[in-house]
Amino acid sequence: MPIEGSWRYHLLLAGTGMLVLGPLAGVTAAYMNFSLGFFVGGQVLAGLLGSAVTAGYGAAGRHGANYIQTAAASVASMSGMGVLLQAMAWMGLPQPPAWQMVLYLACVGMFGVGVGMLYTPVLVDRMRLAFPSGLAVANILRALTDPMLLRRSVRQLGGGLTVGLMAGLASARLPLLGAIGLSASTFGAGLVVGARIGIPAVMGGVIGVALQPYFVSIGWLQTGDPPRKIMFLIALGTIMGAALVDMALIFARALPRAQRHDERKAPPPVADDWRRIDRTHLVGWVLFWAAATVASGHWLLGQPLLYLVVAVTLVFLFALVNGISVGVSDSNPISSAFVVTIVILAALGLRDPGVGLMAGAVLLVATSVACDMQQDRSTGWRLGTPRVMQFRYQVLGIVVGAMLAVVFARLFMAAYPVLLQDQTVLKADQQPAAWSSAMTYKLVGVLRSLTEDLPFQRTAIGVGIAAGVALEVLRKWLRPHTFVLDAIVLPSPYALSFGGFVNLPTSLWFGAGGVAGSLWAARVPARRDVPEDMNSASLFGGGLIAGDALAAVGIGVASLVAVLA
Repeated sequence: MPIEGSWRYHLLLAGTGMLVLGPLAGVTAAYMNFSLGFFVGGQVLAGLLGSAVTAGYGAAGRHGANYIQTAAASVASMSGMGVLLQAMAWMGLPQPPAWQMVLYLACVGMFGVGVGMLYTPVLVDRMRLAFPSGLAVANILRALTDPMLLRRSVRQLGGGLTVGLMAGLASARLPLLGAIGLSASTFGAGLVVGARIGIPAVMGGVIGVALQPYFVSIGWLQTGDPPRKIMFLIALGTIMGAALVDMALIFARALPRAQRHDERKAPPPVADDWRRIDRTHLVGWVLFWAAATVASGHWLLGQPLLYLVVAVTLVFLFALVNGISVGVSDSNPISSAFVVTIVILAALGLRDPGVGLMAGAVLLVATSVACDMQQDRSTGWRLGTPRVMQFRYQVLGIVVGAMLAVVFARLFMAAYPVLLQDQTVLKADQQPAAWSSAMTYKLVGVLRSLTEDLPFQRTAIGVGIAAGVALEVLRKWLRPHTFVLDAIVLPSPYALSFGGFVNLPTSLWFGAGGVAGSLWAARVPARRDVPEDMNSASLFGGGLIAGDALAAVGIGVASLVAVLA
C-alpha cells in the first residue's frame, strides 16, 4: 500500500474514485434518470467500496475512503445531468458541440462546488443539520475502517443494510409494496432525524391533501392533479422564509462579535486544522467560476447575459434553501429549483424555451453539486476529514463527470432512439414503458409553459415565504421546548416543507421512521463506547439507507445489462 499522504496514495484514491467507482455510479445515475427520472447518489456505494480500498490503513483509512466517495459522488451527480441533452432533443433544439457543452457544465459544476463550500460553516458547523445520508456514510466509514467500532456496531448497521436491501428489491418486484410507497431509505432517514422532524413532514403532506379541493376551486390545480404540483412552490417559499430569519439572526450575532474583535484588536478564534479554509481564495473561486459560467453560456452557447446573471444569482439562494432541505430530510428538490427559476425568469420577460433550458441548467447542476458538497462536508465534519483536500477531490470528480454527462447522454440516445421522442406530446398509450424520463418530462413541461404567464405560481411562493417567516419568528420568540409545541403547534418550517415536495405515502414513511427513532432512543440508553451520533437508531437507519441505495444501484445495473443484451 502507498504511504499515507504520498502522491501515490492520492493517485490511488483519485483513480479509484474518478475512474472506477465514479463511472460505475455515473452510468447508474444516467440510466436511472433516463428510465425513472431520479437517481441515487454515489456516496453510499462509493463509501462501502472505498472502505475496502483503504481498510489496510486502519482507522485512518476513513479519510481516504471519504476522499474516494467524494470524487465518485461528484462524477455520479454530474453524469445524471445528461437529461439536459434529452430535453434539447425533445424540444427540437440544436445541440451544441460536445466540447462546448462539457465546458459549460464544468464551469457550472465548479461554481456549485464553491457555493456549497461557502455555505458549509452555516449549514454544517452552525446549524448542525442531520444530513441523514452524510451520517450514514460517516457511520459506514467509521465502522468498516475501525475493527473495534465494527464489532460494536455491526449488528445494527448490518441488520439495517440487509433489511434495506431486501425492502428495495421487494418494492421493485411486488406491486403491493410499490402501491403503498414503501421506501426503506425514507424510513431510515426518519430514524436518523427523529419524531420532531418526522411528524411535521407528515403534517405538510396532510395539509396539501386537505387543501387540494380549494386549490382546484381557485384554479391553482386542475381536477386530478396531485397536491404537490402546487405545494412544492409553497414548500420552497416556506424554506426561503425561515432561512431569511435564520440568516438575519446569524449576521446580527456575528456583526457585534466582529466589531468587538476589531476594537480589542484580538485575532478571531483559530479553527481546527481539518476545518480550516482560506476564505479569500474561496470567494475568489466562486466569483471566477460565476463569471466563467456567464461567459461560457454567452460566448459559446449564445445565451442572453441577463438571464444567465439572474440564474447565477439564484444559485446563492437555492444552494442554501435546498441545502437545508437535504440537511433536514435528505431530499434535494433540484427540479423544483429549476421550475421556480423558470417562473422567475418568465416574470422578467423570458419566452424562449431554449434560453430557459440553458439558464435553468445553471440551477439544476450547481444546486445538485452544492448540496452534494454540503452532504460530503457533513460526513467530513463527523470524521475530521480535512476540508481543503476533500474540496480538491470533488473538483476532480466534476471534471470527469462533466465529460461523462455528455458521453452517457449521447450513448443512451444513440442506442435507444425512443429516448428522443417528446413524451409531453405523446398520448397515454404511446408512452414508452421502460423509459419514463420523469425529470426530463418535468423540465420540458415547465419550459413549454413559458408562452403562458401564470401569476398564481409566484403568489404560491409568496404565501410560502410568509408562512416560513411567521413560523420561524414565533419559534425563535417562544422557544418551544415541549414536544407538542415543537413538533405539532409550531413545527419547524424546514421539516414541514418536506411534505410539499413528495407524495403523502413518502411523508408517512418518513414520519413513521421519525416516531420509531425517537421511541428507540427513549428505550435504548446511549452507548459510551461509540461516537455520540452512532446510536442504535442512527446506525440501523443508516443501514436502511445504504441497503436501499444498493438495491437501486443493483436494479439499475441489472436492467441496463438486460436492455443492452
